[in-house]
Amino acid sequence: MSDLRDKVVIVTGGSGGLGAATAACMARGGARVVVTGRDSAEGEKAAAAFGGVFLRHDVTSEDDWRSVVDATVDRYGRVDGLVNNAGIDSWSLIENETLEQFERVLKVNLTGVFLGLKAVVAPMRAAGGGSIVNIGSATGLTGHPMTSGYGAAKWGARGLTKTAAVELGRYRIRVNSVHPGLVYTPMTAAHGAQPGEGNFPLAALGRVGVPEEIGEAVSFLISDAAAYMTGADIAVDGGWTAGETAMMQHAPAPGDTA
Repeated sequence: MSDLRDKVVIVTGGSGGLGAATAACMARGGARVVVTGRDSAEGEKAAAAFGGVFLRHDVTSEDDWRSVVDATVDRYGRVDGLVNNAGIDSWSLIENETLEQFERVLKVNLTGVFLGLKAVVAPMRAAGGGSIVNIGSATGLTGHPMTSGYGAAKWGARGLTKTAAVELGRYRIRVNSVHPGLVYTPMTAAHGAQPGEGNFPLAALGRVGVPEEIGEAVSFLISDAAAYMTGADIAVDGGWTAGETAMMQHAPAPGDTA
């Protein structure tokens, strides 16, 4: 467990799934966590589970970002970490994707990340530095069908991560991205994902991930243990993007005969 004592961290999209699990992981590490989201009922429940604070938040609104950051500084005096986790999905072939849906996904998953980066620079500079983690996706590392808007946004956020890392390093603000593979959450369950061993042969480890595994990776990057890491892409995907793992799952083991 990463040591996050005395860290003040904002986690967007923290009402459930990856965001809630990540917020809980950091709270266990000693962080004071502010959870944000659009679902007040679920957000309050998630924050209450570990003694955190919930703030209602539309990540596409610059005014909302200003309010969230101001409220966090008013309450705790500083902002040390930001996890840009909020996002929506979209599954459609390019020829069937509407412009409205494509732009909506970009606005939440990419513009929301930009606004978050911009909003925390001043308080992090005042605190002497900080750490930002943008939640990407395996679709931001390789091409996947049916993900035109989602994939474009995640690739964009990956590039924005590197730009921010270069710009903000002078202020001791680190910016990294974590790219989950298939992880069991309400979002992926709606598309048929199931937990358990042997249920995802595309990954080298042969299974769907669980949210806490992403949360631990994010917690490490927020912590001082990752003090020399910035601009990095961290795949937490069971080896899904490492290579032709689906084929390798059926290859004979060393010493076996085909």
